[in-house]
Amino acid sequence: MKVMLLVMAEQRVILDRLYQVVQENCNDCTLYRLTKQQQKKLGRFLVSANYQDFDRVVIFSRVKRLAPQLSVLKCIPGLIFLEHDAYQNYMRESKYYGVYSRLYRRLPSCRALVSGALVARRMQAENIDAVFVSKGYDEQMLHNTGSVRDIPIGFLGSLKSTEYARRRALLEALAQRTGMLVTRTQSGREYLETLNRIKIFVSADLGMGEFMIKNFEAMACGCVLLAWSQGEEDRLLGFEDMENTVFYRSEAEAVEKLEMLQRDPELATRIARNGQAFAERRYSFARVGQALAEEIQRDMRPWQAPSAFTRGWVKLRYGMKVPG
Repeated sequence: MKVMLLVMAEQRVILDRLYQVVQENCNDCTLYRLTKQQQKKLGRFLVSANYQDFDRVVIFSRVKRLAPQLSVLKCIPGLIFLEHDAYQNYMRESKYYGVYSRLYRRLPSCRALVSGALVARRMQAENIDAVFVSKGYDEQMLHNTGSVRDIPIGFLGSLKSTEYARRRALLEALAQRTGMLVTRTQSGREYLETLNRIKIFVSADLGMGEFMIKNFEAMACGCVLLAWSQGEEDRLLGFEDMENTVFYRSEAEAVEKLEMLQRDPELATRIARNGQAFAERRYSFARVGQALAEEIQRDMRPWQAPSAFTRGWVKLRYGMKVPG
């Protein structure tokens, strides 16, 4: 089976290891890194890359760039979306509320590989071929270095977007009450070194319904993970409160558990050790990439050819020759 893997050339999160593992676990997978302009004009790129020679076309891009290209997407047999932000489909405060569902329902033959177990379940109820494959972490880049942990409590990441408004408010409140460090770092070495200086990493994925990649990265680097509970998602992913992570459901509970962990360093050490082993065992890119490759190559729904009008339009504009 020949697989075309289209990914974003410009992305803050470094996912090279994930792509490598996907390629290693597919029989024949060619990776293409697309600029923003190429992502916005998929038709031209697909023709130049002879997309019809491939059995699967896997796209990892922003939904805002994909949704306007529905006619082109309809003309791609074996179309699969790799998506880490589909939780926004069910966030009423997000500008992408419902956008993912509308796009996928209009592409009934496509498959969506989403990173939330409950997101996948909700999409399946909408008759979308949605499959859960979790986020993970780069085990070759991020690990416990055994460094001195001189930052008692910390958070590393962005607070700027609209979707992060509740996260920002909670983290700022916790910082005022606990002295927690809230900052950003460069990806790569600086991020690794800073994570390894943090004893307790505070995650605040409010309203998202799934766990962001930082949770797995912090655990793998030996931090105690204090995470906002995602309800049923916690159990589905294997998280266990006070065993491999620590959950909270309010600002007051977060402060209470932070104080408890600081009073009992042996408890904190045990949870951090269990969390690291848990992340290494289940959420390394070596494991996640293998799962993605399996889902990419699994049988899909029969392809439904687009209308004659759509086929004619994309042929005229991009030279795409689509079978009827």
